[in-house]
Amino acid sequence: MKTYRLNRLFNAASGRCFDVAVDHGFFNQPGFLKGIESMPEVIRILAEAGPDAIQLTVGQARHLQSIPGKQKPALVLRTDVANIYGKELPEARFSRMIEETMLQAVRLDAACVCVNLFQIPGAPDVHDQCVENILRLKPESDYYGMPMMVEPLVFQPNSEAGGYMVDGDEVKITHLVRQAVELGADIIKADPTEDVSLYHKVVETAGGIPVLVRGGGKVSDRVILERTAALLEQGVHGIVYGRNVIQHDKPAGITRALMAMLHENASVDEALALVEGA
Repeated sequence: MKTYRLNRLFNAASGRCFDVAVDHGFFNQPGFLKGIESMPEVIRILAEAGPDAIQLTVGQARHLQSIPGKQKPALVLRTDVANIYGKELPEARFSRMIEETMLQAVRLDAACVCVNLFQIPGAPDVHDQCVENILRLKPESDYYGMPMMVEPLVFQPNSEAGGYMVDGDEVKITHLVRQAVELGADIIKADPTEDVSLYHKVVETAGGIPVLVRGGGKVSDRVILERTAALLEQGVHGIVYGRNVIQHDKPAGITRALMAMLHENASVDEALALVEGA
């Protein structure tokens, strides 16, 4: 049954997926709402641009799923909420799951659920909570035929990078991706490595489980498009970008440009022309 939902995520011709992450408001972190203050409007614009999927929370999924017609993007449901994104780690840290996770996902007609696997300097307790979350989610995922996307995130120290910043170390990322696979992930949403030319090692470590790469911090159009082209050459199965889309002056344009790269093998210059012409 998972195959049926995976078919809604991955393009039939290219075998790739572009998931736009718009779940930032879940985490109660100042600065995360820039560009997504009005969720109905943001989701309308993104849905018209036509990415393969949009990643949303239980409280915001209605804006996507209420759009009539069968051509709208698939829903990737964010299932866990954490409080570890600030410049200082709080004393009482948590990563908690929504209740009746898979039932909520089925009722919302999700094609996939997404759950974090944090590795944060100074916070092994949060890693433990993430492992527990995934272990609890795995049998429900199998029972309901709902693909489970695990998001291994290797943080830099919060005090140095302000939270939610990618470490970029290929060894750390590869090892955490391997743990996600061992825990039963159906899809991996992984950090980019600092050296993109090494990313084939991450893909190899996943052992055939599709790897989607998250975008990281906001960068220029050319940088994100060149990085995407390099990652595709490394064999990734897609991308999950948030701020580089939702905080863009032309979110529909950058979405169409990235879709052209993933599914039509557009060059960086061809993709840039799509952004500028939007």
